[in-house]
Amino acid sequence: MADEPIPSLGGKTPLQAAVKPEIDWIAAHGRNGLLDTIPQGFAPGSEIANLAILGYDLPKVFEGRGSLEAASMGVPIGGDEMAMRCNLITIEDGRIRNHSGGQISSEEAEELIGYLQEKLGGGDADFFPGVSYRHLLKLKGGNKHIITTPPHDIIGKEFEEYLVKPDGEGSEATARRLNELILESMELLPEHPVNLARAKAGKEMANSIWLWSPGYRPKMQTLQQQFPEIRSGSVISAVDLIKGIGVYAGLDPVYVEGATGLYDTNYEGKAAAAIRALKEQDFVFLHLEASDEAGHDGDPQLKIRTIQYLNDRIVRPVLEEIRTWDEDVSIAILPDHPTPCAIRTHTAAPIPFSIYRTNGSSDSVTRFDEFSAGSGSYGLIAGRQFIELFLHGD
Repeated sequence: MADEPIPSLGGKTPLQAAVKPEIDWIAAHGRNGLLDTIPQGFAPGSEIANLAILGYDLPKVFEGRGSLEAASMGVPIGGDEMAMRCNLITIEDGRIRNHSGGQISSEEAEELIGYLQEKLGGGDADFFPGVSYRHLLKLKGGNKHIITTPPHDIIGKEFEEYLVKPDGEGSEATARRLNELILESMELLPEHPVNLARAKAGKEMANSIWLWSPGYRPKMQTLQQQFPEIRSGSVISAVDLIKGIGVYAGLDPVYVEGATGLYDTNYEGKAAAAIRALKEQDFVFLHLEASDEAGHDGDPQLKIRTIQYLNDRIVRPVLEEIRTWDEDVSIAILPDHPTPCAIRTHTAAPIPFSIYRTNGSSDSVTRFDEFSAGSGSYGLIAGRQFIELFLHGD
């Protein structure tokens, strides 16, 4: 959700421009601050930011997006295997047009990934379908010491400049093999019936894969092992990356029908799932991706709409429910990182957060946005400080 002031919005951010009374109510009745979710030396991304929010020491546990998503997908990673994200993307005139294959549906994408597995998989490489444009590649004997670039960071750039590069002796073969797979996908995908139908309908084709964020199987303690007050918990997200983080963190993944990771996701289903889980468990991690995608699309009005959907269709019903409960409840609301519409990619700027407790105190903040939060009583904090505050109180 976090962004920067936008001229077309009168110098406001989408969070400032959105009508979001329940989210602002949480800020006004809770305590607020700014949170640095991107540790020094790490690129801003959802994998880094969400691990930091949950209190993990990134240099010790991070092994790339692919290995986290594999956990959500139920794909085991062997001791001799490397996993990495496999995006379906659109390349036009040698440049990356978008990172999402034209917002391809999961059903279309499953056909394309199955086709790539049939034509290119089964030896050292295997493809596994995920959700929408987000998929998984496993490579036997892969060396993770390579340089890859997230496709959402290079929209409009010439793809050849950003192909995989070795990062030290011994990784040349891995880089070469991954680039072969990318280039071979560019030969195969444009002629597949799914893409031919998309082109006929005036939609962008998912005409290439893009491979990035490699790693091995991570070694992470669960939240239960770190925090005895969390005896049980759930993770609710349409995004395999977030569900995978949750699995390694010891949370039960909850699958919500119609959850897409886009603005048309099943907000009501996610809210209902969160309420059900919180009635039975101690901790619920509820994730919405829609505002991030709107930022990548560079669409401020869509971003405002996703924030208002979050308010009306998630936050409002959750607040209405817990007001009927006798036991105390704590709610935190926060982005993971900014995705400014002007640059259409992530930044490492601190994000606003609010923590509301049914039995807690408030500070002077009355609205939830990037600037109001800075005057909150928590000030600027980083990393593990957030989960400690959330779980252990002020």
